[in-house]
Amino acid sequence: MDPLSQGVLGASAAQSASRRRNAGRAGLIGMLAGMAPDADVFIRSAEDPLLALEFHRQFTHALAFIPLGALLVALLLHPILARRAFGFGTTYLFCLLGYSTHGLLDACTTYGTQLLWPFSTMRVAWNNVSVIDPLFTLPILLLVLVSSWRKSPTLARCALVWAVAYLLLGVVQRDRAATLGHDIAAARGHDIVRLEAKPTFGNLVVWKIVYETEDKFFVDAVRMGIKSRHYEGSSIDKLNIARDFPWLHPASQQGKDIERFRWFSNHYLAIAKDHSIIDVRYSLVPNEIDALWRIVLNPSAAFDEHVQYMTRRTVTDAKWQAFRRMLLGN
Repeated sequence: MDPLSQGVLGASAAQSASRRRNAGRAGLIGMLAGMAPDADVFIRSAEDPLLALEFHRQFTHALAFIPLGALLVALLLHPILARRAFGFGTTYLFCLLGYSTHGLLDACTTYGTQLLWPFSTMRVAWNNVSVIDPLFTLPILLLVLVSSWRKSPTLARCALVWAVAYLLLGVVQRDRAATLGHDIAAARGHDIVRLEAKPTFGNLVVWKIVYETEDKFFVDAVRMGIKSRHYEGSSIDKLNIARDFPWLHPASQQGKDIERFRWFSNHYLAIAKDHSIIDVRYSLVPNEIDALWRIVLNPSAAFDEHVQYMTRRTVTDAKWQAFRRMLLGN
């Protein structure tokens, strides 16, 4: 999730185990430890545009790395923030609690997190909260701030209860949306290979449905309020390398990069009209296929040349209004 969400959740975890007099300092240490795993964003390469995709949410986010990651953060923070207040063991405990929340919270989003590295490269994505959700974050932030001011670990524990309750609500909403998605596919007479419901930006009400048939991906939007509502979507052909890129040598760097991008996108690859390869999982308007990122191949590229990686994050007024109408149920 976003750094603020990671930080305040880490702060609440550390504060919940602190003594009253240490609540503020524990919150600060837990916040920094909760954000620390995202230092992996600095692993990147100008020559290899997909390197950052491979390493973000990898070893620094793994369950097995938590003790070591927390130790590194504690070694850095203890001399600066805690040497005169309490011992290194207490600093390590606060770092351990803060650091341990990060990967688990990221796994609740749709992006995918390698929780089981180095034993598995599977990208865990539970799809029960958006990467940015103010209704999740702001109550935790408020409780953490008041906990620091009032020196009340109990309020930090309330923040953790809110976080767990909100994430469980996301599970309920996700399953409701997936059930409706199966009904939509059945009404069309489609045989589903797989189907996923994904939360949209900043809420647990409007969901993106993505399902796969033998040769296509279909996307729709559903609004899961007291009553459900379906917003008809569109479809796109699945990537077929032999058909779409008959000139491509699979052992070339571009061929290898397609497989790397396939792993990153959990195999949700499609071929766009401009012949770019897109990840169909994400778009601002959930019933549209308007990929946020894609790769572009070059037929004249050298055998060891990488693909081009492109992102599209511009939000037009028309798209924002379309999403807003869904959110409001219009």
